[in-house]
Amino acid sequence: MNLRINLQLIPVLALFPFFPQQQYKTSFDIAVDPNELICKNKFNLADSLKLRDKPINEVVVAVAKSFVGTDYAANTIDAPDKEQLIVNLQALDCVTFYENSLVLARCIKKNKSTFEDFKKELQFVRYRGGVIDGYPSRLHYTSDYFFDNGKKSVLKDVTKELGGVPFKKKINFMSTHPNSYLQLKNSTENVKEIQKIEDKINARIVYYIPKVNVKRIVSQIKDGDIIGITTTINGLDCAHTGIVVWQNGKLHMLHAPIPGSKVQITEMTLWDYLAKIKKDTGIIVARPVEP
Repeated sequence: MNLRINLQLIPVLALFPFFPQQQYKTSFDIAVDPNELICKNKFNLADSLKLRDKPINEVVVAVAKSFVGTDYAANTIDAPDKEQLIVNLQALDCVTFYENSLVLARCIKKNKSTFEDFKKELQFVRYRGGVIDGYPSRLHYTSDYFFDNGKKSVLKDVTKELGGVPFKKKINFMSTHPNSYLQLKNSTENVKEIQKIEDKINARIVYYIPKVNVKRIVSQIKDGDIIGITTTINGLDCAHTGIVVWQNGKLHMLHAPIPGSKVQITEMTLWDYLAKIKKDTGIIVARPVEP
């Protein structure tokens, strides 16, 4: 739905990034999707900052920073019925945070500024080959997300060139924990399809940078790079994701941390953050590509 609204409302709405899951009405009694209002606000911000003229990595960072203070919420894009594109800009988890920041940045660079434009780009990035074909077509594993969006020229996995080493680990967490996923626990067909995807992931050579090496290569990491944090959890490639930012000559992570928190920039450096969490083993780095 493309709807003209009073833009004087937008700055007020920006102060409250989380809206309840309901429709709001204008003075004309027309239902307005709060996600559409937030999307429009981001595009207005981009215009005011002339973001379209900046490199894609700077646009990603600017959009990501505009989400600081947004509430964390898990499973916001899962539905019990048929897989469909779900938009939620009101509350974010670690994946939807970087994903929406990336998608909005790509729209800004492509001069696409309607809510429909955003949704089309979101589908292209979120799903394998940009096509919705059931729950397994959504890109669930971080390394698979980076791989598919590398094929679509959305991201470039730069881990190997930064000094990464092979990440030797069998990926099968989803198929071995179906009860943890709404769309898997009652669908053996979905589990079988996920197993096929895991087999393809396991056939690839994936690289990562061990956390003991991150500080040594940190100067090669750029503002706006998207990172997946590899983990010791059996069957899983990455347990967390975020966007890296340079502040006062030090590298930090911009992310949606845990339930009960909000989107934030870590006070500690990236390497200190990794060192603090024992299950974190290193990072995979994907760089946004100019559209």
